[in-house]
Amino acid sequence: MILDQEEKFQLIFDSLQDKKTEQTMFNGFLDTYPEEWKQLKTTFSKFNRSKQFGRTIPLPKPEVSLRKEIRIWLKKNKSA
Repeated sequence: MILDQEEKFQLIFDSLQDKKTEQTMFNGFLDTYPEEWKQLKTTFSKFNRSKQFGRTIPLPKPEVSLRKEIRIWLKKNKSA
């Protein structure tokens, strides 16, 4: 989970010069917020290690999760 996600995505969106796509937003997030990205990966890694053998709890990889959040944000803000 990303704190202040709406504001961060808006800042990235506003700062992009090129075409504003899911990929450019993703790359912009990695460049602008490396600490948040590191935290997402760390949380995912800790969660994966803590699972008991044989029990699976679906948790998307950080890349998939972030792309999904960006996609949802873009859809919501393009229609507004």
